[in-house]
Amino acid sequence: MPPVDLSNDPAAMRRIFLALGLAAPDEEVRAVPLTGGVSSGICRVDLRSGSYCVKQALPQLKVAKEWKVPVERVFAEIGYLRTVAAIVPGHVPRVLGEDAQSKSFVMAFLGAEYRNWKADLLAGRIDTGIARATGDILGRIHAATADDARLATQFANDADFHALRLEPYLVETAREHPELADRLLQLVQRTASTRRVLVHGDVSPKNILLGPNGPVLLDAECAWFGDPAFDLAFCLNHFLLKAAHLPGRTGALMESFSAFVQAYWPHVHWEPVGALEQRVATLLPGLTLARIDGKSPVEYLGEPQRQAVRAGAIALLREPPSSLDFIAGRWAREFA
Repeated sequence: MPPVDLSNDPAAMRRIFLALGLAAPDEEVRAVPLTGGVSSGICRVDLRSGSYCVKQALPQLKVAKEWKVPVERVFAEIGYLRTVAAIVPGHVPRVLGEDAQSKSFVMAFLGAEYRNWKADLLAGRIDTGIARATGDILGRIHAATADDARLATQFANDADFHALRLEPYLVETAREHPELADRLLQLVQRTASTRRVLVHGDVSPKNILLGPNGPVLLDAECAWFGDPAFDLAFCLNHFLLKAAHLPGRTGALMESFSAFVQAYWPHVHWEPVGALEQRVATLLPGLTLARIDGKSPVEYLGEPQRQAVRAGAIALLREPPSSLDFIAGRWAREFA
């Protein structure tokens, strides 16, 4: 039986905040639903003790196609945030408490001094320093967790990662493009069988807030001990997609693409950089095509841009790129 929807259950919300000691017995606990995201219910609660964000996992994601996933994934996110807070303090939200019954947890609310990176990019505000900082933070997380047997056991979330990422992105795209199915399913198999670091799984500009101390990573419910190439390719994909949307800013976006990877590479100690780059470069066009024809299509591209991205991604899948520089250069020529 799915957990009760907290946004429609004031009594359950009150129970959580009283149990955590964040609300006084005489205080009203009122939740205001927040927009954004497809996988969770998110509410803001303002109390005398402060402002809080409550996140609850949903069993059916808010997309057009059926996409059901286990609500227990919330515990992977809680574990990720707590683990990473010790590696890069201040670059993930602080978990204040969890509620097993409702499959939810409470964080401090990040207010007006934080802005969303996706909103900046879509507005054409391209800052390579943000990309550089994000690549550095991700590299530090991966380096600190590489080949850690304890974390490999804690985050052995293979089934959830398949349901949340590999199936809706690459497997679904293979169904839509049977002529590319063998290549896409090879990417699925390779990614699923590579277990080296703690992977966030959703390093997307929409999940990154820009605050006084730099980027803050949100939404780690896909957390999994697996292939670092997935995190890199997933984030780099957004520079390609934004270039199709904003061709006048392609140069700056490709500079951000490069700044991200150049900040990340110095942290790689668990395998040769070239081996990791090869996996990123071959996975990236698969994820690009997935944002056109998978279960979570990008919402800001018109049909001509979608067709151009589809053609570019298919070309890179048919002739696998040798490097990330090759992809950035080709994208710059096609979308400038």
